[in-house]
Amino acid sequence: MNAARDLHPEQLRSLLHFYADAGVEWLLEEEAVDRIAEFEAMRAARGIAPPREATPAPQPAARRAPARQEQPRPAAPAPLPNVAIPDSQAVAEAEFAASSARSLEELRTAMEAFNGCNLKTSARCLVFAEGSPKPSVMVIGAMPNAEDDRDGQPFSGRQGAMLDRMLAGIGLARADLLLTNVVPWRPPGNRPPSQREADICRPFIERQIALAEPNHLLVLGNFAARFLLRSNDTIHQLRGEWRTVEISGRTIPAFATLHPQDLVTAPVSKRLAWQDLLAFRAGLSG
Repeated sequence: MNAARDLHPEQLRSLLHFYADAGVEWLLEEEAVDRIAEFEAMRAARGIAPPREATPAPQPAARRAPARQEQPRPAAPAPLPNVAIPDSQAVAEAEFAASSARSLEELRTAMEAFNGCNLKTSARCLVFAEGSPKPSVMVIGAMPNAEDDRDGQPFSGRQGAMLDRMLAGIGLARADLLLTNVVPWRPPGNRPPSQREADICRPFIERQIALAEPNHLLVLGNFAARFLLRSNDTIHQLRGEWRTVEISGRTIPAFATLHPQDLVTAPVSKRLAWQDLLAFRAGLSG
């Protein structure tokens, strides 16, 4: 196994990027360290004697009690099932924080101060919406990836470049849109958000949509489509058709298609995405 000092800078940079994408948060030392021996050496240097183990005093022999019939013990109660219950208090706090915001900038401040979602503790930063504050089209993905979390921007890196090409193909530019994610904090290892985490984040994404007042929504990927369209169907069942989303009393046309990551991992899906984008563009003009 090669040590870090044996790698060229480019090799080391690529290795660190690989670890970050895989969700690695901590690096171990190359050789094991005996922390107990270090502690004992530190005690000896300070002249502190190691604690002696207490020798138990001999106990007098106990008299034998007369034998008696042992009563059967009651059976232990069956353990309660581990039921995942959404944190209603965190959801209520998120709803209050979101509804109090009167602009996207106030909403960003409220989300930065919000501590009710455990994803915030493992993410590097909040990845908030970026682009035009009053867009005609709002693009919504699922969650930040490692590059988004590093840069603090939605749709960064390779996925962002893929999305830019997708939008440019139908005459749309990132600067004219508002790009965001359903969940604003990257889950560890890019795992899908849990239902509880999604419930807590729902007030924030719905408030973003309400404040931005887009005319159309372009929803990317399975998680975001099922979340916003409130459906159990897969992205392949939801994609390619205009639907509607109800937000703060407004009915907004929404169109779901594949996420850029789907196209990176399965390039054969580009044909389906291109068909969807042409249909989406036609709907904007209609």
